[in-house]
Amino acid sequence: MSPPPALVDAWHDLIVGGTCIGCARPGRLLCRDCGAGLPDAARSSPPTPAPPGIAPAFAAGPYDGVLKQLVIGLKEHQLLGLRAPLARLLALSVLEAMAATGLRAAAGPTILVPVPSRPSSVRERGLDSTSAITRRAAAMLRHHGLGVRHHRLLRTRPGVADQAGLDARQRQANLEGSITCPASGIRTLARATPRATFIVCDDVITTGSTAREAQRALESVGLGVRAIATVAATQRRSRGQTEETVM
Repeated sequence: MSPPPALVDAWHDLIVGGTCIGCARPGRLLCRDCGAGLPDAARSSPPTPAPPGIAPAFAAGPYDGVLKQLVIGLKEHQLLGLRAPLARLLALSVLEAMAATGLRAAAGPTILVPVPSRPSSVRERGLDSTSAITRRAAAMLRHHGLGVRHHRLLRTRPGVADQAGLDARQRQANLEGSITCPASGIRTLARATPRATFIVCDDVITTGSTAREAQRALESVGLGVRAIATVAATQRRSRGQTEETVM
């Protein structure tokens, strides 16, 4: 018989010294109440304004509250226990993307391609969080009988600056031509999974510049991107608006 949740939380607090990422309650990294409040479905979440030609984008919720703390907790603080809830949220977005674009009925497998992180960021953090949750989301979907795989097909070119603090135009300029799809990865994929279709995955979509650049890199070598799936979408404010845009 499993121990009561209160006892498990008390053990975590005593031994690990953890607190909930959402409400700071002592115990688990994500308490039962905050976990129960996470989205149970994803929806269309295109950036506004959207970069020209960007594939349909989906997210489990707005980049706010507990979702924001989950993303930051894994990416910036390496709280590895958050990989599972983030992967579940990304899996919801993939499911919605597959349903909306007809991929569930496709003959071939669906390949989840994570947006690549800068090597310097991975070295500094000791973790590629986007790849980690994409891999786990693919495993979750396979467990439910879907033909979904994870492949790290993309790499960043040297000289890409940190996106933090850049506006939409600066992000686009910074990212132009910054992502590449090496031929070695394409050859391996072609042997293992012919007739595949592709979904670009990321933790957060803001202006859409990063996702669009990843899409461009895949399409430049003949790999068609059907959708973009993310955990969360930033709510953006247009000029003259007093409230943030609702997803």
